[in-house]
Amino acid sequence: MKTLAIITARGGSKRIPRKNVKPFLGKPILAYSIEAALQSGLFDTCMVSTDDEEIARIAKEYGAEVPFLRSSENSNDHATTNDVILEVLEEYEKRGEVFDLACCLYPTAPFVTAQKLKNAYEAFLSSDADSLIPVVAFSYPPKRGLVVREGRLIFEYPEYMDTRSQDLEPCYHDVGQFYFFRVPNFKRNRKLMLGNVLPFEVPETEVQDIDNLTDWEIAEIKYRMLIEKAEADGTSQSK
Repeated sequence: MKTLAIITARGGSKRIPRKNVKPFLGKPILAYSIEAALQSGLFDTCMVSTDDEEIARIAKEYGAEVPFLRSSENSNDHATTNDVILEVLEEYEKRGEVFDLACCLYPTAPFVTAQKLKNAYEAFLSSDADSLIPVVAFSYPPKRGLVVREGRLIFEYPEYMDTRSQDLEPCYHDVGQFYFFRVPNFKRNRKLMLGNVLPFEVPETEVQDIDNLTDWEIAEIKYRMLIEKAEADGTSQSK
């Protein structure tokens, strides 16, 4: 089985300028995803898909390959992760390389470790799923959610207004860290979240969207906490 790690890191970032190479506790945040992929030993090829020369240089410094630059068409704000993955797979096929299984990692995912990738990989291989997606439970049930309409607060789902939160079915959301998928199935579906999708639950302490500078600071705090806990337990927070 031939395996590929695709780390998606375009140059444009509106809310946090140069987000994908901004230092996160001492090194470019992109480096964490590269190191996790390489140290996992799961992949024949670890590449970074980017349209940016500086990102390409940093990616290579940390051991990733950048065999080609991403097209302008898939570097704008409207290009999806699915679009980028398809472009990468097609470019490799032009070069005579075909992969059986792949993992797409986001460049701003410092909570991804080599061990987490290994655990997800083992779960994925032991299943018949088309893809595996890490998820985390919502901290409060969305079915008890409130909305504001015409200046007034109402229940979005009034049928659950008297239901205890612990009695509601847990709901999950994609944590935006990585995705394992079988390449032939993905090329057929052209979507990561379509078909037979296996969930991989991760704790809330290892999840943080990084969309603005406040998110960034919270992520650094969470990461420091994980390092301190690992040191206290005598384990390692190695990538």
